[in-house]
Amino acid sequence: MQVSKFAETTQHLGLLVLRISGSVFLLQVHGLPKLLNYAAELQRIEDPFHLGANLTLMLAIFAEVLCPLAIIAGVLARLACLPILTVLIIALAVVHPEWTLEQGQFGWLLLIIFTTVLIGGPGRFSLNSRLPEALRYA
Repeated sequence: MQVSKFAETTQHLGLLVLRISGSVFLLQVHGLPKLLNYAAELQRIEDPFHLGANLTLMLAIFAEVLCPLAIIAGVLARLACLPILTVLIIALAVVHPEWTLEQGQFGWLLLIIFTTVLIGGPGRFSLNSRLPEALRYA
């Protein structure tokens, strides 16, 4: 089946909008507040696996700041989705299992967005398209 150039371009634009909007929301709502208020967040962060607040916060910052930046750029976007999805699943299933769907809706929406990016990849409008073939699908 032949896909028209217009349909292909709109699919790639859709992936661009999806990965940028999801990443910006994650950065603004969760990542940057943790990074900019590190000391305060260190006192508040949940530590469900008893790794220590410092390590747990650093892992959260990695997943919520560095990974979204990679996804925005479209560099190793699929790989960058994995830490985000891990943090989201831990937050929804381990840290806040009592949340209703309504209370956890932002987490669920982010889970849907980053799972879609994981499946669909970053699209043509990304730096991934300039990587060697072996890294292009990561």
